[in-house]
Amino acid sequence: MGQPHLSTCRARSYIRREAWPSEKRWCGNVEPLQTVGVLADIWPIFRLRIETPRLVLRLPEEPELVALADLAAAGVHRPDERPFLTPWAEGSPQDRTRSVLQGHWGRLADWEPDSWSLGLGAFTKDAGEPRGLIGLRANDFRVVREVSTWSWIGLAHQGQGLGTELRHGILTLAFDHLGALDATTGVFQDNHASQGVSRKLGYEHDGITRDRRGEEWLVSDRLRLTKDRWDARAELLDITVTGLEEESRALFG
Repeated sequence: MGQPHLSTCRARSYIRREAWPSEKRWCGNVEPLQTVGVLADIWPIFRLRIETPRLVLRLPEEPELVALADLAAAGVHRPDERPFLTPWAEGSPQDRTRSVLQGHWGRLADWEPDSWSLGLGAFTKDAGEPRGLIGLRANDFRVVREVSTWSWIGLAHQGQGLGTELRHGILTLAFDHLGALDATTGVFQDNHASQGVSRKLGYEHDGITRDRRGEEWLVSDRLRLTKDRWDARAELLDITVTGLEEESRALFG
């Protein structure tokens, strides 16, 4: 059997989040990789975990990213719907997989403490199976203390209350651990599922925007959730946030 390719060696080490053992390991004709930095040491947000009753939210590793991309390829809404600005149904399954990969890599590449976008994969607690992505983004967060959210769930897993659980988890991070004062989201008026999740969590109407969807324009509702309304919410889920250490916090501004 031939020796593994260099990229394979690196991938195995990163996936395990551990360095190679001290003995020499060779990849082709290159020098041995005796110590490979752990992803979480290089990018501390890889330690961040949000646990909800059924899900774990965290940055996906490469094989998990592929699984999320495959989930998106299978659909995130019915073909006769268009609940998002992203034209999920217009491209091929391969287009959707590439969009997920590019989005993930782009968010990491463009991250700055004054302008960041966090995209966490949602995986089942029991089997680690992918269910979707939930995002939190902000500009000038250190000063304005405002975030916005986005999410999608694989079509096969919708209608099970996961949207509420995802949003509850990411808002717990924002309000209770990062010190956000407001969270906003934009929702098409005909996206009844997202509207329902937002209202359930206490969002209030905060104006409208006019957005392009394909070759038409339509009105989106801008919704806002304040820290006071978050603290007064009726539904309390058991949410645990770990891995948000000083190094990680610094990356959020």
